[in-house]
Amino acid sequence: MKAHVYVWMKPSVLDPQGQTICHALNGLGHQEIASVRQGKYFEIGLSGDLTKETAQATLETLAQDVLANPVIEDYRVEIVD
Repeated sequence: MKAHVYVWMKPSVLDPQGQTICHALNGLGHQEIASVRQGKYFEIGLSGDLTKETAQATLETLAQDVLANPVIEDYRVEIVD
């Protein structure tokens, strides 16, 4: 079974890396880019005979406790297969 975990900054939190990317894209001539929010992506392989529900619960805990800082970041977990 595989899962994807997406982590991104909450809208109320400044994203200096996203701003830097936006400025770089504008400098390369892409004036149509108005803003960029940068995030993280994790592809996680799960071993064993987990049910989809158990895998979802395990990854939600992992995302909240380890992969994301819930004070400043949001996350989404998707079970793929």
